[in-house]
This record gives sequence, structure tokens and C-alpha cells, in this order.
Amino acid sequence: MLKFGKDGKFTIMQIADIQEIQNVSPDTLKLLNAALDKASPDLAVLTGDQIQGYDKSMRKGDAFVIVKDIIEKITEPLTSRNVPFTVTYGNHDKQSGVENDEQADIYGSLSGCVIGEPQNRFDKGTFSLQIYDSRGEKALFNIYIIDSNGMNRDGYEPISHEQIEWYRNERERIKTKFGEYVPSFVFQHIPRPEVFCGLKKVKRGTKGAIPAFRSHAGQYYKLPDYCSDDDFFREAPAPSDTNNGEFDAFLEKGEVKGVFFGHDHMNSFIVSYKGIDIGYSQGVGFNVYGPGGDRGVRIFELSEDDLNNYKTYTLTYKKLTDGIFTRKAFEFALSYAPMGFIKRIYSKLMVFVE
Repeated sequence: MLKFGKDGKFTIMQIADIQEIQNVSPDTLKLLNAALDKASPDLAVLTGDQIQGYDKSMRKGDAFVIVKDIIEKITEPLTSRNVPFTVTYGNHDKQSGVENDEQADIYGSLSGCVIGEPQNRFDKGTFSLQIYDSRGEKALFNIYIIDSNGMNRDGYEPISHEQIEWYRNERERIKTKFGEYVPSFVFQHIPRPEVFCGLKKVKRGTKGAIPAFRSHAGQYYKLPDYCSDDDFFREAPAPSDTNNGEFDAFLEKGEVKGVFFGHDHMNSFIVSYKGIDIGYSQGVGFNVYGPGGDRGVRIFELSEDDLNNYKTYTLTYKKLTDGIFTRKAFEFALSYAPMGFIKRIYSKLMVFVE
């Protein structure tokens, strides 16, 4: 059971886009170990793309054995510290050849893994978890974990109508059990299209403006002025172009306080739209493109005394460690190459999976 501490506090660590291969980067583990030592979270949430499924090394042996080995390596910082953790999936995990429900069974076999009752036996990355008071008597806070699906020939898949209906049913089940709607966060991998509504639309040529693409091609965006100095926005959001109304469902009863994701490794910020916070955590993994020494994790601090508000901040590689990279040339190239070039190279490496 997840519970607030006797001090009335509960800390969540979001870990996004580990995206590792069998030869796990020592810098990835260095960052995770340092962040866990610093924050000592009550729960870690892995929000997808733990596995770099498109990497050619996935084709050099039994895929299940390879994926199991990677999962055990990247979760060792958690299991060795007895930190409870939960997990959902991104668009690259199942490109490994191991389906997400099979990966869920691997995670579930590990010490400390907490997985709620799944939407169904094929979608084990969609469930809810309740955080109880320090006595374990009543749920004070709730977390929805949602598998944001993968890719199809039109791009990124949207959250399905079935998943949205599951959310509505789960929301009502929780209310019936505890007598009221419970303040909640949503964690998933791929961002919601509404993230653009929280950004500031600007003219081309505006200093710091990021060009969008696909359905937002020709438009330019910046962070709104209220964002913190630690926030950064370095690549265009890449949600599904199809919007099935997930965010609208979150607005219906007002219990969802924030929706948080990864996917776009170079972004780390919180914006707000219609009273719901929409936020990114930057990428963690060093075997894939990322924001250099700004790779990190996002921390959420909840207080039993004020459940409608929370504190959030990030812990980064350059602040937690000596900042030295194992692959200096690789990081130098990613730091100074144009983002468009990095995206083109990256997209050529990906494997399309139905």
C-alpha cells in the first residue's frame, strides 16, 4: 500500500525516456543513482520508452531475454534501494519484439514494482494507484497510469475511446469507494494535443521560437512568461494528430490536477490549460538524443495538508554529478547539431510496427 509518511508528505519521481539497450550507458545509471539518493522518493513512475526497441542489437538474440536483461539493469537503482515503482509504456518499448503485456510481467516480477488492476489483460500499462493517509485508512490522492499506445501509418496513435471510458469508470469507482472524487495526476508517455494550448504562439523569427510540425506545421511556439527559469522547451511537441477527447474527459469532474509525460526528450516544463497542469519531464537515457547535462528526472512533492497543490522541480545530471560524459564526442554532437538534423537521423533509425 502506498501511504503518506507520518510527516504528511509523499514524493513522486517521474523517470522518462530511459530508452536503453543491452550495453546500458553508465551515465544513465549514474544519473538515476544520484537522483534517487537525493530525492528518496516514495514512488518512481517510469513513463515509457524504457527500451530502445528499434536498436539493431534487439535483433541479435532472443528478444525476451534481451529485454529482460535491460529491464533488470535499468531498474537496479530502484530495486537495490527498495524504492516502490510503477511503469507504463511508450512507442518504442514493443518495437523490441516483446509486447507490453509481456514486459509488464517482467517488471511485475521485480521487487518493489507496483501495478494496479489493468484495463484489460492486453493493456497492463493502464491502471490506477491510490495513495492513502499515513494510517492506511483512506485514499487521499490518486494516480492514473495510461499506456498512450504506439505508432501506425498515420503517426502516433491516440488514446483509445476504450481507454477514455475506462478512465471514466475508474473515476466513478474510486468516488464510490472513498465517498468523493480524489485529487489525481495522470502519467503517460505521449503528450496530449492540448499542450499547444498551454504554450505561447508567436511569429516566425521570434527569439527562441520553436517551429511545430505535422498538424501544426507553419506555427511557432515559446514557453509562457510564467514558466520557471529551470524550464526549457527545445523541440516541438509530438502528440497524436487525432484527438479522441481524453483531456476533455479529465475536465469533467475537476479531480485531475495535472497530466505529465515524456516522449520529447528535449523538453522540461509545466504549463496550464483550463485549470489542469500539463507537463514534461526531460529524457533520462544517454544512449539516445537528449538535453546534455540537463537530462534529469521530475520530482513531485505532495502534502496531506494541501492536496490541491504540489511542488515540482527537476534534478539534472549536471547538478547531481560531476557533469562529465562517458561519450563526450556523442554529447558534443547532440548539443550543437540543429534539432531538425537530429530528428531526421533519429527517425531513420526507427522501425515501423503495426
